[in-house]
Formats: sequence, structure tokens, C-alpha cells
Amino acid sequence: MKVVVIQGPNLNMLGVREQHIYGPMKLEQIHAQMKEFATQNNIEIEFFQSNLEGEIVDKVQECYGDADGIIINAAAYTHTSIAIRDAISAVGLPAIEVHISNINRREEFRKENMIAPVCTSSVVGFGPFGYHLAMMGMLQIMSEMQAAQEMQKQQQEAAQ
Repeated sequence: MKVVVIQGPNLNMLGVREQHIYGPMKLEQIHAQMKEFATQNNIEIEFFQSNLEGEIVDKVQECYGDADGIIINAAAYTHTSIAIRDAISAVGLPAIEVHISNINRREEFRKENMIAPVCTSSVVGFGPFGYHLAMMGMLQIMSEMQAAQEMQKQQQEAAQ
């Protein structure tokens, strides 16, 4: 199983920017924890961060046929990007949206979420731990998908 973690604008500044909102952890530390979890669970993991909307769209599209799931923090693009939303929808992969802060308790403009309706699930407001929760969720989703595929295969074999 391969999971691609896509990080949006300004997340490369974690640990520096607005620590009262996002905490002191750097993105590299979050990724190190995710990598450890992935290794323990036989998950291949790839990380990508960009401040550019088009690069994020390209990365989501690259996941088609190459990954089994996406964990995405589209950051500010969550509230504005129909292009990222359409890319997630187009690839048809399980996608879990992550936000370090609780976007529902922040400024009004952050309550508009273009990404959530096309994601399998959202993890919001748990700080950096939200990425760990997303990894656990993705593992569960993949396990359920695999079980469903095996059941379908058994049913097809029984029908023959």
C-alpha cells in the first residue's frame, strides 16, 4: 500500500508561523512520525509540499495509478481551490483531509471548505496528531477495501 501526503501553502513554515495556532512542531518532524508509523505498518509513504496550487493539482493527478490513498492538508487552498477539489474527485482514491487547527472555530472565510465534500474523511483540530489519526484512518480504509475485494472475489468464484 502506498500513501501520498500532500501539504499545501505555508506548511513548510510550521514551527515558525503562528505557534499559538499551529504549535512548535516543524513539518519535517511531523513527516518523521508519519514515516515511522508507515514503516511499522508496511505502508510506503511519499511526502510532497508546495505553495503553488497547480503543483498540488499535478501531484494529486500523479497519484492516479501510483498510490492507494492520499492524505492532504490543502491549507489555505481548502477554502478557495475548485481545481484541487476536482483533482481529488477525478483520481477516485480514498483521500483524508487534515487541518492542524480547528478551521470551524476560526475566521468565517475558513468555514468554506471546497475539499471536504470529495474526501473520504476529515481530521480537524487535533494539532500535528491529526496526521497520525489520518494514517490510522487510511490503514483502516485500506483494510476494509481489501476485505471487500476479497469477498467479491470469493463470491465470483462461488458463482462459477
